[in-house]
Amino acid sequence: MGIMLAIQGAVSQGILWGIMALGIYLTYRILDVADLTVDGSFALGGCTCAALITAGINPWLSLVAAVIAGMLAGFVTGLLHTRCEIPAILAGILTQIGLYSINLRIMGRSNTPLLKSPTIFKQLSGVTGLGQNWISMIVGLVFVAGLISVLYWFFGTEIGSAIRATGDNERMARSLGMNTNRNKVLGLAISNGLVALSGAMVTQSQGYADVKQGTGAIVIGLASIIIGEVIFGKKTSFGTKLLSVVVGSAVYRIIVAVVLQLGLNTDDLKLLTALLVAAALTVPVILEKRKQAASYDPMTDGSAGKGGN
Repeated sequence: MGIMLAIQGAVSQGILWGIMALGIYLTYRILDVADLTVDGSFALGGCTCAALITAGINPWLSLVAAVIAGMLAGFVTGLLHTRCEIPAILAGILTQIGLYSINLRIMGRSNTPLLKSPTIFKQLSGVTGLGQNWISMIVGLVFVAGLISVLYWFFGTEIGSAIRATGDNERMARSLGMNTNRNKVLGLAISNGLVALSGAMVTQSQGYADVKQGTGAIVIGLASIIIGEVIFGKKTSFGTKLLSVVVGSAVYRIIVAVVLQLGLNTDDLKLLTALLVAAALTVPVILEKRKQAASYDPMTDGSAGKGGN
C-alpha cells in the first residue's frame, strides 16, 4: 500500500516537473543550446509565486507572474549569448548565479512556507473533495495537454519554424535571411518561461518555496528527455516527442520513488540521477552498435546460405 501511494505521488510530481522538462527540450533538442539558466529560473518561478501568494495575490495570477519572470531570465541569457557573444553555457551560468541573489531578494529569506496560504491545489481540493495527489495529477495533465497543443501549433508557424531551423542549421538559416539571434532569444525566453511555470506549480503543490529548489533541475530534465526517447524512440512525430518528455519525467519520478521505498538514502539521489542519465545515454549506443555489427556478420548475410543448383 505504501509503495502504491508513493508511486501515485511520484506520477503527480513527475507530470508537474514534466513541464520543466518540456522547457529544457526546447533548448536542448530544438535550439541545440546548452542552457544552464534552468536551475535558477525554476527557483525563480517558485519564489515569485510564493512571494505573491503570501502577499495576498490570487494563486492563479501568481502562475502568470512566474512565467513572465522566467521569460525575462531567459531573455537575459539570450542577450548575453547573442549581443555580448558569451558562449551559451557560460551565459546560462552567469544568469543562474545572478538569480540566486534575485530569488533571495524576492522572498526576503531563503524559504517561504505556504501551509496557511491558498494555492490552486487547495482550492480545487476543497471544491472537488479529492486528495492532493489526485488534484496535482489532474491539474498537471490539463496543463500539459494545453502546453503540448500550443507548442505543437506554435512550432508549426513561421516564427516557430524559424526557431527550429536555427537549431538545425544556424548558418543555413542565416543565409536564408532569418534573424537567428532573435530566434535564439525568443526560444530561450519561452523555454525558461515553461521552467518557471513548473517551479511555481511544484511550489504550490509541495507547499513551500526555497531558493535552492532548482538545484539539479537541468539534470532531472535531461534524464526525463532521454528516458522518454528510450521509451518512444527518436524517430517519432513532434507531438509524440513532446509527450515522451512528460512520460519520461513521470517514469523518472517513479523510479526514484520505488528506489527510496526500497531503502535508498536520500543523500544518494544525485548519484542515482547521474547513473540513470548515463545508462539512458549508453544503452541506445550499445544497441545501435550491436545492430550494426549484426548487419556486417557474414552468418546473417542473405547470400551466405545460397548455393549453386
